Amino acid sequence: MFQEGLILYYNDFRFKNGSDSKSKYFIVLKRIDSMLILATLPSSKDFVPSVWQDYDHHTCIELAEFNFNCFFIKPQSAVTTTGWGFPLPTFLYGSQIDAYDEAILYDIYPVEGIDYDIIGQLKPELLGLIKDCFRSSASVKRKFRRIL
Repeated sequence: MFQEGLILYYNDFRFKNGSDSKSKYFIVLKRIDSMLILATLPSSKDFVPSVWQDYDHHTCIELAEFNFNCFFIKPQSAVTTTGWGFPLPTFLYGSQIDAYDEAILYDIYPVEGIDYDIIGQLKPELLGLIKDCFRSSASVKRKFRRIL
């Protein structure tokens, strides 16, 4: 089920680090093998250093002097093949990419429509831009850059 480019929405996402659970989007960046996926958790929180001002289109933000990388998605802009867009400005931070065991996700969130919703499939060209952004960043963990 967790194919590359899939956007899911979890009603009560439980973070690996033990932080309080909350509603969260989840984007599958890459399948590593049959049961492991590489994903990012988009955020509406803007942690971009103030030297960056260009928020008028989807873009990779790479600020090597700050060891900072993220991909910005403009709000209400169609990002899926069905035309869905994030309701708020959305940031995909390279430092927050992580690997997830598919079996554990299925165990914690077993029921589509209750535990999670499938939002849609990212447009292939946008998925490619996001992967390129993370793949070329020194601030993304080396093992994840190789996977991408």
